[in-house]
Amino acid sequence: MSKKPDLLRDNELIYGRLLPVDEPHLIQRYNKALAAFGLPPTKLKGFQIDRTGFSPEIADECGDPDYLDPNEVNRRFIILTPSQIDLPVVHTAFSNTSQLMFEFMSKNQRAIDALTIKDVIYGEIEDSIPKVNDIEDLLSINQVEFKVLSAEDVLGKAAELGKLVDRLKQEPDAWRDNAMLTRMVELAKICGDIRENALVPDQVIFRHNAYWTSHFGGLYVFVDPDMTTVISDPAAPGFRRSRPWQVSYLSINDADKVFKFLASTGRIELPRASWIEASGYLEHRAEMVVRALIRDAEPNRNLTDVDKVWLQTWIQSHADLITKDGNFPFLNAAKREIAQLGHLKIEDVFPLQRFLVVRAKPDHPDAWLTNRLISDFVPTDFVSRYIFNKQGFYKDYDGFSDAWRSHVVDVLKTTYLKDKVAFRTRLYGLTD
Repeated sequence: MSKKPDLLRDNELIYGRLLPVDEPHLIQRYNKALAAFGLPPTKLKGFQIDRTGFSPEIADECGDPDYLDPNEVNRRFIILTPSQIDLPVVHTAFSNTSQLMFEFMSKNQRAIDALTIKDVIYGEIEDSIPKVNDIEDLLSINQVEFKVLSAEDVLGKAAELGKLVDRLKQEPDAWRDNAMLTRMVELAKICGDIRENALVPDQVIFRHNAYWTSHFGGLYVFVDPDMTTVISDPAAPGFRRSRPWQVSYLSINDADKVFKFLASTGRIELPRASWIEASGYLEHRAEMVVRALIRDAEPNRNLTDVDKVWLQTWIQSHADLITKDGNFPFLNAAKREIAQLGHLKIEDVFPLQRFLVVRAKPDHPDAWLTNRLISDFVPTDFVSRYIFNKQGFYKDYDGFSDAWRSHVVDVLKTTYLKDKVAFRTRLYGLTD
């Protein structure tokens, strides 16, 4: 596993907000789950986990970032504590893993609370397929089922105790059966009073809706009532071959078609004064465009103390470069047009530039996924990439010079990390 530079770790820009696991009994429980998955126990005296139980330290130790994600499908999970629900998911092949885990933990909160007092819960989020070979495999996943186990088999023992309790109630002479009563006492010592403790999860099947997946170089699936839309590289196996009457295929290289799809399905907010002016969205995009031009022109420049005045001077002294790129003048013109007309005539804009001036409709269920897709068309905006598209951001980051890396970290710390919720609300209209 390639270790991400410490600069990201030190500033909690990768693997931030994880839960430390350093108590011997919890490490022992975690090892029981690893053993159940056929994995070697950890020798670490402490590590951190995310919502699914994934640990970057254990991934480093066993040299496998996919130790909970074999074949990048049927994701495994390990739950040591109910508080994992508040953690992020930092490693996954599907963007909706986090949401599915959240739904499972919310719907089964009582059972998880009771079970984790004595035991570790583990299992897998089972799809209908063991391996993804082409797009059709992905499209066949309509729902997932949480296969839930516990190391001490508290779940199985609770079910057994439940049956014995029923027998005791229903069979008049059952109370004379000493062997049965002894077994009930043994089970109750492990399970407690199952009439009070809900030890068996209530809901284990969940819908698998819109998502991004890392398969085939990155692929989006959006679901509408009458049509499923796949957006990916046309080289992906099965592209345009599977169920054309139900599935629409768009090339991720076709900015025009992707934009028209997002607009016609009501997933984006077009540039209007009502949100553009208060959000500072165009100003943010313009600054990101200029910073990227500086990076390309002077890759080793130290940008630590760059302020608005310095940026303005740089823009003026590099007018040819700015004009040739075209995005900065376009954003300024868009700002003026919106100030005059209250909106921008989007049909007059080049397809690729349209993505600079739109954002996902904040109240649409696919808002985060849509912002992620928009960020693929605006790679210069590393702040949006970081917020909505961490895999894309880390890939970009691997190609950055050291000077640019420290600049990117600096910008993220002083803008987004200062107050994430306020930043997302102002710029993207999103309320958590």
